Order: sequence, then C-alpha cells, then structure tokens
Amino acid sequence: MGKPTGFMEFQRQEEEYLPVAKRLKNYKEFVIHLTDEQAKTQGARCMDCGIPFCNNGCPVNNIIPDWNDLVYRGNWRQALDVLHSTNNFPEFTGRICPAPCEAACTVNINGDAVGIKSIEHFIIDKAGENGWVVPQPAAKKTGKKVAVVGSGPAGLAAAQQLARAGHAVTVFEKNSRVGGLLRYGIPDFKLDKRLIDWRVAQLEAEGVKFQTNTFVGKEAPGAGVANDAKKTVSPDELMKKFDAVVLAGGSEHPRDLPAPGRELKGVHYALEFLIPQNKEVAGDGKNPINAKGKHVVVIGGGDTGSDCVGTSNRHGAASITQIEVMPRPPEQENKSLVWPNWPIKLRTSSSHDEGCNRDWAIATKEFVGEKGVLKAIKAVRVEWKDGKMHEIAGSEFELKADLVFLAMGFTNPLQQVLDAFGVEKDARGNVKADTNHYRTSVDKVFAAGDMRRGQSLVVWAIREGRQCARAVDEFLMGSSVLPR
Repeated sequence: MGKPTGFMEFQRQEEEYLPVAKRLKNYKEFVIHLTDEQAKTQGARCMDCGIPFCNNGCPVNNIIPDWNDLVYRGNWRQALDVLHSTNNFPEFTGRICPAPCEAACTVNINGDAVGIKSIEHFIIDKAGENGWVVPQPAAKKTGKKVAVVGSGPAGLAAAQQLARAGHAVTVFEKNSRVGGLLRYGIPDFKLDKRLIDWRVAQLEAEGVKFQTNTFVGKEAPGAGVANDAKKTVSPDELMKKFDAVVLAGGSEHPRDLPAPGRELKGVHYALEFLIPQNKEVAGDGKNPINAKGKHVVVIGGGDTGSDCVGTSNRHGAASITQIEVMPRPPEQENKSLVWPNWPIKLRTSSSHDEGCNRDWAIATKEFVGEKGVLKAIKAVRVEWKDGKMHEIAGSEFELKADLVFLAMGFTNPLQQVLDAFGVEKDARGNVKADTNHYRTSVDKVFAAGDMRRGQSLVVWAIREGRQCARAVDEFLMGSSVLPR
C-alpha cells in the first residue's frame, strides 16, 4: 500500500502546533493538519507489509492501509468512505486518540511509524471543508424504538448505527449539552466542540432525538459527577416506552485520595475544574475555580492530569507540578520486546510543553492547610519492589500548593444508574455483559463503552457502541446488516 519504497524515501512528519505564547491566549485548537502534499507523502510511507498489524492495533479496526493508499493517490473522497466504514467519528479520534495503531505499525519495528493519526485527521478535515459528511437516513423505518442512556462516544455511535438501521432512537443525557465526556471532560483546545455539534446535527437529520437535562435512574449521582438534570426518568418508564435500552454512559466516578486534610478548600477532583471550564468557554457560566497566580499540584500522570495542566497554564498559574505514584517510565520502549503492543514509555503532551514540573514515584501523605484553606501537600518518595510500593525513609518533603487536582482516573460508572436498572455487575462495578451480544442480565437492556468495560479510550467506546448497535438490531429484527 502507498508507495512500495516510500517508507525508505520519506521521513515521518509530525503535525505542526501554533507557538506556545500564542495558543495560551485562548482555548482554541492549535494543531495544524497536514497539507495535501504532506498527506500524500505520509500516505506513501505505508509499506506493503503483508500483515497490517495496525488493523488490529486500532480498536475500531480501521482499514488503514487502504485509506493510506487512497490519500497517497489523492483520492480524498474514497479515503473518507473507507475511514467511515469502520469509524463513525474520525474527527474525534484523529484529534484525541493516543494512536495504538501507530505502535502496531510494521515500520515502527525499527523506524518511525506511519503517521496514521495525522492522516486520519487530514481526511476528515478535508471532508468537512468540502461538505462530504452528509446525513444518511434509513430508507425504511422498522417501527422499533430504542433508548440510549448517555451521549458520549459510545452512545452517539450506537445511536447513529441504530438510526441508520431504521429504528427510532432517543438519546438521554443528564447534562445540558450533548457529548458526554467529549463535551465536558476534554478541553476545547484539544477538541473544538463545534465538531460535536456538527455530528449531532447529522444524527438529528438521520432521525435521532436528543433529550438533555434528563437523568435516567432514581437516586441522583454523588459528589464529583456533573449533573444538570432538571428531569428524572425511571428505568420502568423507558422499559415500557422502548423496545430496547442501551446503557452507554461514561465511567464518571472519580478515584479519591482520602489523605488527612482532604476536606480543605482547594482540593478538587479534576473534572470539578475541567467541566466548568468547558462550560465557561461555551458561554454557560463562570468557572468557580481560578488558577491564576496560584501554585497548582496535579496528582495523576494520565490524560486528565495533562488537561488540568493545560487549563491551569491558560489561567496563568504561578507554577504547575504534576506528580505520579508510579516510577518514571523509560524514554524509549524496547520495540523488539513489546511490538506490536502498546508500550509503556515516557509521554510528553503539548500541555507539558507549555510549562509543567513533572515528578514520579511520589505518594501524597497529607494535605496541609490554614484556617480550612489548602497551603501545601506533604509527600514521600517511594520505590516499587515485587509490585509493591515502599516508602523511602527520610525522603519526606513538602510542596507548596494553593490548588490540588485529583486526576487519578475513574473507578466505575454511576452505580445509581446501574442499580436502578437492576443489572448484574462485575467485580469492578461495571455492567456484566459480553462482547458477543452486549446483553445485560435484564431483558431488553444492553450496555456498551465505559459502562461495560470501565474507564477507557474514546476509540474503544466507538467500537463498543457500533458492536452493541448490531446486537440490538439482531435482537429486534432477528438479523442485522450492520457491521461489527
């Protein structure tokens, strides 16, 4: 695929960023997609490897060599069709996916992987510029009605597939805008929310209905979970009105750090900072947390922590320190040992490049305050032996902190929703359902995405939403032509 000798002739080219000083002035996207010629050259690097491991490295099984070849030849519209055949929302994954496909690229064994993510980004942006993304309403309606609970990537993917199969789909969202954690968990500088609106308009034209500000369940969610609901719908009501229900909410319950002083003013879950900021950017009110001139400590080394770093930089924080309890990963993975699997290695995000002190193998012991207000954290350095953490004697230290953001991941989906439906759960508090049928222990109720698999990537949510839609279609109609 591509040019047979392209991977030897051309170097990998990364997408360009706007300068730090310029991008810190606003919350707009700053990644510049490839030009036509750059995209053709990068597509040419896709080698005729025989077995394209990238297909399986990609959770939605994108047919990557095919659209790389089409881009190399300048067949943009055909490339879009191939891309859309496996991925409903490449504008999301082309921006925020960590690209496990590139880790699995054959060129990556002893060189730089094909820039698959940048080519995907190019294809969908080219399609948007030319008006190629249009509604695809079903030619024939089935008369069946499906409720989808949650409007994140899993819910949206399931809803679109089911609507295209001819079913009447209604999506229920507890917050005021559609998109789930795409809308509220990911900062605008990483994902412009106009892209969600663009897709929602397409889904609506395909017949999908959205009911926002509506919580499905009985008991409202607890602290740390965004909830704008003005109306509550019971599971019994959904079961009566719809022929099938898909549970597709996110894994929203944040992992806490119950150290002494946790109650101090200034200690927050990450999404208590990120969600209001996204709402402020959208014009929905001021973020009550302001990092301007403050010393910020982010606890947790993943993407959510990185988003707290980028947002704090845009606020004008005096200093930002990100700490992680795990040891510092290696700068470069041992490719011969881990390829084609996703490697553990040091990853530096664009937010880190904007300004951040990073440290590893640190455990937080106490939040220190004065008159109920956070002033510092007490921490200790740790080492890991035989999979267990051990504190290093004499390594205690104090770190100045006016704000602490807990970004240590999410434990499980909202138990209030799962308990209201009465579905069986696994040991981690997720819905128990296999990937063959996505059916729960309750008749007519299916589950996909984070609610079934736990906290995961957007691309995994899209995959599960698509596969669950096929399972629901089979359940309703006896067979399905939807792809898995």
